[in-house]
Amino acid sequence: MTMDWKLLTSAKRLGRETTPSAADARSEYLKDWDRIVYSSAFRRLQDKTQVFPLAESDYVRTRLTHSIEVSSVGRSLGTLCGAYILESERDLDIGSQDFGSIVAAACLAHDIGNPPFGHSGEDAIQSWFSLKGEEYLGELSDAEKMDLCKFEGNAQGFRLITRLQNAINRGGFQLTYAVLSSYAKYPRGSDMPHALKTNISEKKFGYCSQDAGNFESVAIGTGLIKKSNGVYARHPLAFLMEAADDICYGIVDLEDGHRLGRVSFTETHDLLWPIAFPTGQEPSASYTSLDDNAGKIEYLRARSIGNLINATVDVFKLNYAAIMQGKFESALVESCKFSNDLEKILVLSRARIYTTPTVLQIEAAGYEILGGLLTKLVPALLAPANERSNAQKKIVQIVPKQFTLGNSAYERLMGATDYVSGMTDSFALTLFRRLNGIELPGSSI
Repeated sequence: MTMDWKLLTSAKRLGRETTPSAADARSEYLKDWDRIVYSSAFRRLQDKTQVFPLAESDYVRTRLTHSIEVSSVGRSLGTLCGAYILESERDLDIGSQDFGSIVAAACLAHDIGNPPFGHSGEDAIQSWFSLKGEEYLGELSDAEKMDLCKFEGNAQGFRLITRLQNAINRGGFQLTYAVLSSYAKYPRGSDMPHALKTNISEKKFGYCSQDAGNFESVAIGTGLIKKSNGVYARHPLAFLMEAADDICYGIVDLEDGHRLGRVSFTETHDLLWPIAFPTGQEPSASYTSLDDNAGKIEYLRARSIGNLINATVDVFKLNYAAIMQGKFESALVESCKFSNDLEKILVLSRARIYTTPTVLQIEAAGYEILGGLLTKLVPALLAPANERSNAQKKIVQIVPKQFTLGNSAYERLMGATDYVSGMTDSFALTLFRRLNGIELPGSSI
């Protein structure tokens, strides 16, 4: 069985399947990109940690700048692979740039569901529900428990763009099926004991129980191959979204580490050079004329990303048949000719960048802050209205109404998680301090 590009590029919109949007010069996929970039959820990424805290430097990436860079790389990957696809799919009524727009929009949203404080924010939410919050999960099904105890930023992102943002509309942002399907890096639910964790598309989950209906609509609408109940093969363009992210964080985290003095110029240069100049070419005058180390690393970073894009496209072409049949289960970047060079970068990054004191301090603070917020919010939201303490009544009044409307325990727990995971780093810290009496509004304490 092979997936069909006419379905895979579906411009139908979740929640507006029978109502076409107003025609203008933009493609439907470009409209998706615009909807995401102007959203409050995307804007909040400017105050969410990528790796380093913002106070260290105004140069280092936030989640916002990272997402924009990933989208740029994704557009190149999609356009190049789209040209290859169209060589055999001549009856498609789209151009190679449309493939680029689909991937660019999916990439723009790829981190939109991540909680504050980097990946430790995910761990903090998981840990709280698995330990301190376990007492509140008794009424939930196994799948509902997994949604919380295995909280996953990718699934939260799908939930955010299809439900929480523009919540008055069915389908949230009402993005095209093509973009939503390309976003789904892990096309399975949370409670799938038969999922093969050795398969890259199944090692995590991509949608929560409450959002299964929306995901199924997208999967069917784009013709994803169904592997088993609730588990689908990846959309081919999801591999490109993943590759764009892998390329960016692999290369630019190293550049940020150099900027902050975590990695020396010589080390950074020696790691990037084999990717930037793989066949022993001589650098151009635009490199040799540079007299600052930061500029030289920027040059090598740009060349490295360009070469990684081309190498990734080669892997996509080589494995195209298996990808279209839902049988390919590897990251494209891990299969490219620079995989060993990237692994060396990641080994150094884990040792010298991701475990520096300031990074670890941010991550440790994330556990305290997010766990502390859930400790305050969950009992207040779960308590019957007529049994809430005065303090709990105040807390419920503080929480935006859209997160307090759930009828079941599961819906109210998801509301608490939606609220906390959508916070910026600074807002989460401020609210934590205020709810615990450490700081008052308008106070400098």
